Order: sequence, then C-alpha cells, then structure tokens
Amino acid sequence: MMHNQEPDRREFLSAASALAAGASLAGPEPRPNRGPEILIRRPHPAVVASHNAFPHCTEAAMKAILAGKPVVDAVVEGVTLVENDPEDHSVGLGGIPNEEGVVELDASVMDGASGLSGAVASIRNIKNPASVALRVLRYTDHCLLVGEGALRFAKAHGFKEEELLTDDAREIWLYWKGNLSSSDKWFAKDLDQLPAGAKKWLTTTGTVNCCGVDRNGQLAGTTTTSGLAFKIPGRVGDSPIVGAGLYVDNDAGAAGSTGRGEANIISCGSLIVVEAMRRGAHPTDACKEAAERIVRLTKAKHLLDARGRPTFNVNFYAVDKQGRTGGFAIKRKDTYAVFDEKGNRQVPLDSVFAD
Repeated sequence: MMHNQEPDRREFLSAASALAAGASLAGPEPRPNRGPEILIRRPHPAVVASHNAFPHCTEAAMKAILAGKPVVDAVVEGVTLVENDPEDHSVGLGGIPNEEGVVELDASVMDGASGLSGAVASIRNIKNPASVALRVLRYTDHCLLVGEGALRFAKAHGFKEEELLTDDAREIWLYWKGNLSSSDKWFAKDLDQLPAGAKKWLTTTGTVNCCGVDRNGQLAGTTTTSGLAFKIPGRVGDSPIVGAGLYVDNDAGAAGSTGRGEANIISCGSLIVVEAMRRGAHPTDACKEAAERIVRLTKAKHLLDARGRPTFNVNFYAVDKQGRTGGFAIKRKDTYAVFDEKGNRQVPLDSVFAD
C-alpha cells in the first residue's frame, strides 16, 4: 500500500485523542508487498510498543515526535509515564523486587541518528532508569553503567533517591516469600489478603519497550524493566543489553522485546529483527524470525514442556525506517501497541505456537 501524503498534524492528534479515549482492538496488521516500495515510500511517524505502553506512553511519544523532539527523547518521555505508575509492577516505582525485597531496575536507549546507546543495570532507588540511560548515552563515552556506579552517576545528574518498593509490591513479595518453603519460619498470607489487582503479578511480570520513527526516518528505542520477579540480586536480563532487549539501526529499523531475558540474550533477538528488516522483511516477519530462532535455540530440558516447546514467552516489536510496524511472539497471549497514521491502538500478536 502506497502512502503519498503525510497526515495533517492536527488530524493526527485529533485521531490520537479519540482513539485513546475509546480504543478498540484492531485486527492483525496488513503486510505490504516487499520490493521497490521500501525504497520509494516516504516515512510516516510511527510508534510501536509493548501492550502496557498503551495508551498513554504511545500517545506521549507520538506527540513529542510531532512536536519535533528527537525520537530518542520522545520514546523516553513515553516510558517515563509507565515508570512513574505505582500500579504497573513491571517497571520503576512499584516494580516487583528481587528475592531480598529490593527493587533493581534495568534500562537501555539507542539513538539511530547518532548511532549511540546508553544503559544502566541493577540500579536501585532511582525510578526512571530510561532517563538515566539517556544521560549515559549523551554525557559519557560508555554504553553501560551498573549497580553502585549507575546510582552515583544518576545522583550526579540530579536524580533523587527514593524507596521504590510500594506497599502493594511489598505484599506481593511477602506472599511469595511465605510460600517458598514449608519448613522455614515465614508464614504465607491468604491470597485474598493481597491488594486488589495485585494477584496477577505473582505470575505475570513485564517490561516496557517503545520504539519510534519520525517523518524524516530518524529512529530510536528504549526498553525499561524491574526485571524478573524475585530474581537473584544482581541478575541482569536483556533489557539493558544492546542487541538483545533493544537494537536500532537508522538505515533499517528499531526493535525491542519483552519476556524471558535470558533467552533473548542468547539469541541476540532484537539484532536479528533489525537485520531481517535490513534485508527488506516486513517488521512482523522480522519479529517472527527472531521468535523462531529462540524456539530453535531452546534445548535445556527445564525450559521445555512435554511437547518440547519453550515453557516461557518472548514478544518482539519493531518499526522500520518507512514507518511500518509489526510484532510477533512465541506464544499467543498478548497484544502490542501501535500509534501511526491509523491512530493509537492495540494489535494482536501473532505467534509461533497458537496454543
């Protein structure tokens, strides 16, 4: 499908407001034919993100892009809203803690225009790791700062320390702690005593990824997380690892992921997605290639079910230089967020395994 005219900015934002107020679940994204189109199609602004970025994160990122801000600033502005939300236990304030009850955060950013990246890992007491990662990109000659060094760097740039373990997240951790063993001295609370809406976080944790492109074809992305729930202190997943949880190449596209970080590190998943887009693959097909690679590389028995399939899930999200978006998962159980010329909406993720 050819798009020869860019949408008027006012119409674009008007559609954003309407769809954010009452978004409906769209069907699978159509995949335009590959070939010469990728060489002649003018880019449309687009934002693609994990499901928990909808609607506010994607809307904020798109508004910033249309206002002329660098795409890397726009996507970080978007995920900051999720990091600041104490009811989202996947990132930032209220994130699920490690096994000792301490919240440790990871994040990365990558800027296609400059070709630079920045990341922090195992940072404590700072609720906006994506913003700290952006400063690593801009104000250091490094790609990754970790632990105490990352904290000192954040404080030097004016970030304030605060307790990130909210009351609800603490209750979730205490419930997990009390059910660890029947022989220790910790007693579990009744499940019904957990705060409303908190039960799902015992089995469902997450990450926020957000990638975007402006009408000049400039690309950027960010991934931010509190990591695996109840992890060993110091564990680092794929989110701050460039090429795993995030990758951007201004000549091809941007991609990120959520799900089992260890599997994505081993497979270099986001790099695989971007390299597939470089070859001309639609973003959805590129994400499918990365998901299938993880399935092929998963061989350890403790990670396979009775049918030899991975017991975990990984979702990929991508946008190419022309503004086409896509996503793919190992297992069908989620949606992802897209904001482009069609508006701000949720889209079902197709998957390697349908059941």
